[in-house]
Amino acid sequence: MTGPGTRPATPRQAATVLLVRDGTSGLEVYLLRRTRGMPFAGGMTAYPGGAVDPRDGDVDVAWAGPSPADWGAALGCDDRLARELVCAAVRETFEESGVLLAGPAGGNSVADPVGDDWEEQRQALLRRDLSLAELLAARGLELRSDLLRPFAHWIAPPHEPRRYDTKFFAAAVPDGQEPRNVSGEADEAVWLTPSAALQEMAAGSRPMLPPTIHTLGQLEPYPDVAAVLAGAPPEPLHPITPRFETTADARWAVLPDGTRIKLVVPLPS
Repeated sequence: MTGPGTRPATPRQAATVLLVRDGTSGLEVYLLRRTRGMPFAGGMTAYPGGAVDPRDGDVDVAWAGPSPADWGAALGCDDRLARELVCAAVRETFEESGVLLAGPAGGNSVADPVGDDWEEQRQALLRRDLSLAELLAARGLELRSDLLRPFAHWIAPPHEPRRYDTKFFAAAVPDGQEPRNVSGEADEAVWLTPSAALQEMAAGSRPMLPPTIHTLGQLEPYPDVAAVLAGAPPEPLHPITPRFETTADARWAVLPDGTRIKLVVPLPS
């Protein structure tokens, strides 16, 4: 935390994607455990995602599905920022899981973006030697904004030294694709039901930040992927900024509506 009298850091725009599938035990969500020692959320379980890159606003990106203006209405921002956030969601998902929410013109998605040539381009995205627009143009693909759904909006509290203004999206894994543990920022990738993930969090074996805990709780009632994608969140999304309280037996994140999230101390490794 910052010291008294310190000016709050300006939050960076970011996008995070809840990849979901129908598993044998019900709805499952794809989770990454960030490596210990990462400057942000090291050791925490989270979803694929990250900060907006300046080139995510490239107007030359081929686009299919709801327009940036439509997304701006859903996310509560202008068209340019909406374009950046949707592009960041698609780019970060490919970078961190190998799943590409794009396809050729006509409504299909990429069947199986694996192989040496795909991996070379994914690494170039990570190095910022290649933009998402350039990757899609080289492949003759369109970004598929219709594969994403707005889900949540969180802004880190003013006292946090590393702040993000994060839009959460939900997306089903396209047919023929499968997430892969390709992120250099994660030491584990796993599919879990929301309930199982929250049980591990409560036991102290899977620490998470409050937004992950809360969004897993939001996913819990959905029986399957179709229900998640059919869900209609408020438009625009209402941003959530928690405050923190410490009691004799616990530390809590308190949301604007009064919801209290108990922060569990992780078990020693």
